[in-house]
Amino acid sequence: MDLSFSEEQVLLRDTAARVARDHGGVERRRQLRGQEPGFSRETWAEFAALGWLALPFPESEGGLGGSAVDLAILTEQMGRELVCSPYLDTVVSCGSVLLHGTPAQRERHLPPLIAGETQWSLACAEAEGSFVLSDVTTVAQSDGEGWLLDGSKFAAPNAHAADAIILSARTAGERRDGDGISLFIVPVTAPGVERRTVTLVDGSRGAHITLRSVRLDADALIGPLHGGVPVLEAAVDRAIVAMGAEALGAMEALLEQTVAYSKTRVQFGKPIGSFQALQHRMADMYMQCQALRSLLLHAAIACDAGGPAAARAAAGLKLKLCEAGRFVSQQAVQIHGGIGMTDELAVSHYFRRLMLLNTLFGDAEHHLKRYVSLG
Repeated sequence: MDLSFSEEQVLLRDTAARVARDHGGVERRRQLRGQEPGFSRETWAEFAALGWLALPFPESEGGLGGSAVDLAILTEQMGRELVCSPYLDTVVSCGSVLLHGTPAQRERHLPPLIAGETQWSLACAEAEGSFVLSDVTTVAQSDGEGWLLDGSKFAAPNAHAADAIILSARTAGERRDGDGISLFIVPVTAPGVERRTVTLVDGSRGAHITLRSVRLDADALIGPLHGGVPVLEAAVDRAIVAMGAEALGAMEALLEQTVAYSKTRVQFGKPIGSFQALQHRMADMYMQCQALRSLLLHAAIACDAGGPAAARAAAGLKLKLCEAGRFVSQQAVQIHGGIGMTDELAVSHYFRRLMLLNTLFGDAEHHLKRYVSLG
């Protein structure tokens, strides 16, 4: 099997690297985090003009028909340069769910998303819930002409800036039942929707969402009634591929910066990079990066192929992301010393981003159980 990139993929990688350098970096990230909405709308418009928002969507829906490998190529460069953008939340997570909508829903929502005109958020976590997607207490009741929603969602990424939120609600069964979960498109302007902005561990923003007797039209339901969990799982698996690539870019940047620092930091009259113990640590960091890259490519190919293997490959990738991300970021901080955790140094920003990716859509324990159960 030829795993080398095509000419188009090499061009995508090189273009993404250049644009990410222009719009990323710690100084730019610090500046944007201090402003509303926490990312640059001008940069988002440029991403749309470049076709990046259209990349993962089929050509029949106005997209470019890109593969999961293409998606990984793009998000790896974003992770390497710490680009602040809602790409994961709007395009990957919510975009994957919207593809399961009716033709009318897709025609209504996908063109403005691809054009960069709308922001989206996927809200599937609850304050007292677990990482299990069916652990939902938010309730949606049919009233004949539409739906009435009550409940809350916890720390939904990009929900503070979203125009619409896709959320899970129980329409049948008891809490944690695998069946009985449905997905709904909720406009943030709907009466009864309250958002409280929160700052996540990496400095990005989201919102706690409260729903009090929120009335929605019948066409707010997206995907099959009572069958929202498989749709969510497919969307999360694709998001994990993008997250794995972003984490890989961040980890390789950490490795490069740590190696460079070890050549200039002098202790006992020698660069610390000459100490064998630290050389072993950096070699282990490199091996963790390469292991994640292998699992990332495997998961991306499996995601494009579909079938049961895709879910297990995504679970394995997320498990490795948690392990490798924690190891590489902790080693980078330790080799840099106390300065490694200061806001002035890029290391701490990569560290915090990897911490968020570690827990988003499930931690290592959750995906280990999932990997075993899918075996």
